[in-house]
Amino acid sequence: MNDLFLTLAQAPAGLTCFVLPRVLPDGTRNAIRLQRLKDKLGNHSNASAEIEYTGATGWRLGEEGRGVATIIEMVSMTRLDCVLGSAALTRAALTEAAHHVAHRSAFGTRLADAALMQAVLADLALESEAATTLALRLAGAVDRDERALLRLALPASKYLVCKRAPAVVAEALECLGGNGYVEESGMPRLYREAPLNSIWEGSGNVTALDVLRAVARQPDSVDAVLAEVDAAAGADPRFDRAVRQLRAELRGCEERRARRLAELLALCLQGSLLLRYAPDEVSSAFVAGRVDPDGPWRTAGTLPADHAGALLARVTPVRTAGA
Repeated sequence: MNDLFLTLAQAPAGLTCFVLPRVLPDGTRNAIRLQRLKDKLGNHSNASAEIEYTGATGWRLGEEGRGVATIIEMVSMTRLDCVLGSAALTRAALTEAAHHVAHRSAFGTRLADAALMQAVLADLALESEAATTLALRLAGAVDRDERALLRLALPASKYLVCKRAPAVVAEALECLGGNGYVEESGMPRLYREAPLNSIWEGSGNVTALDVLRAVARQPDSVDAVLAEVDAAAGADPRFDRAVRQLRAELRGCEERRARRLAELLALCLQGSLLLRYAPDEVSSAFVAGRVDPDGPWRTAGTLPADHAGALLARVTPVRTAGA
């Protein structure tokens, strides 16, 4: 589907990045042969293929033998796409669920008025706010060329936000009951799409290990992330405790705890941003349900504090006069 393809291939000096055009400068098609389209779980509109380059023309991009280092610059940008895409999927699923419960009644009551349904949707709303806020902060960092921050914050954020999306979409689908499992509701399509961003540009282990590499090799990235996190220092003692845990994980840097480090780093970034920029009911709920070491989130609807009303008001459309 592209006009240019970036490809890693072996050269005399090692793995090297090459760029291959679909159409050559003389107007002829390059020898890029599609062997088959892959039969994927979802993402059908974005075709993936198995290809052969026999006789194809390509040009070296970057230094020979440094293909991974060259292509990782592209990967960093598309990791941001993954974070933004997962945040958008989360919001889309939440919007469908919030609309459904606002208009559906069962057993004599509107679903949106049922306390347990409110608790579930409030949890999903919280996840959506945190994902969106972090994604937009990273997008702003790209605009401002904050490379040190991005080198560490981006893989950690990609790990957490994309990992959370399938669980959030599944809970939103469940809010529609059996209708959510029917194709015409649109929810199955979102559900099939949700796991993909976690796989693209490095699945969970790959992304978590990249966090470890950034910590070990680029101390300026650690400083940049901690500066961002510390901007909310003192706002909530539970958040401060989580930051102390993060600093301890950063000192350890054990491979077996790479996922824990990536998760905690992204949670602290989300907590810092929400404590600084979100309403109190949002930031307090996030700290209580996500960041507080004594109150980790298990499943939706288990927030330790009652923030449902304020959170739902932010995501449920309200009919205005004359509408």
